[in-house]
Amino acid sequence: MTQQIALVTGASGGIGRATALALAEASFSVALNDVRPSKALDDIVADIDSRGGKACRAIFDVCDINSHADALDSIAATLGPVTTLVNNAGVGVLSRGDILDVGEESFDRCMSVNAKAVFFLCQAFSKTLLARERPRDCAHSIINVTSSNATALAVPRAEYCASKSAAAMISKCFAARLGSEDIAVYDVQPGLIETPMTQAVIETYKERAAAGLCLYPRVGQPEEVAQVIVSLATNRLPYTTGHVISVDGGMLVPRF
Repeated sequence: MTQQIALVTGASGGIGRATALALAEASFSVALNDVRPSKALDDIVADIDSRGGKACRAIFDVCDINSHADALDSIAATLGPVTTLVNNAGVGVLSRGDILDVGEESFDRCMSVNAKAVFFLCQAFSKTLLARERPRDCAHSIINVTSSNATALAVPRAEYCASKSAAAMISKCFAARLGSEDIAVYDVQPGLIETPMTQAVIETYKERAAAGLCLYPRVGQPEEVAQVIVSLATNRLPYTTGHVISVDGGMLVPRF
């Protein structure tokens, strides 16, 4: 059986950390990306190693488009050719407020990390896959972690919503291009998830979930999103691609 190797971006905390650990538990070798070295990243690598798994750090800025090919080559030299890309790295707005007050800096930051980096890392990864012979006993996939805000707007975070909506369309475009190559592409859209990014507003999220915003009256955990990503990466949903997988406790189910 061919060893599966995943690159997880934004892996030092939250959904990225949970995904890296869950993939390692599923026998993947894992490259953990972040923009800079950190103890948090070191601890995850050590945790995976202590369980008999294989992991490495992949330190590069996803916004540096020219670094993508070299990063993939470096991972291949350390762990083997990447079979699964999890585009998880993301940023929020610089400040919540009126859409009429959104500045160019916050808009460009969201677009650069949440959309542009996703597009070009998908592109670089796709080129590496298409340039090599791919064993048939292992799934190859791209899993982009966007947001329920790709679908449902939040005016105080308009630039974030715009970037996630762009990432959702990027997922569909790559799915259409890569389907004939037997490479699946998915758009995982988390809802209200308790992560470091949502820490400042998590109590409000918990209240809104309990009050009926979500069908499950609670917020989700990173580990729950991670299990969905592992299911996709291990081809537990065969003959699917281009789909949106909402991990939102039923938040976006239309209701009267």
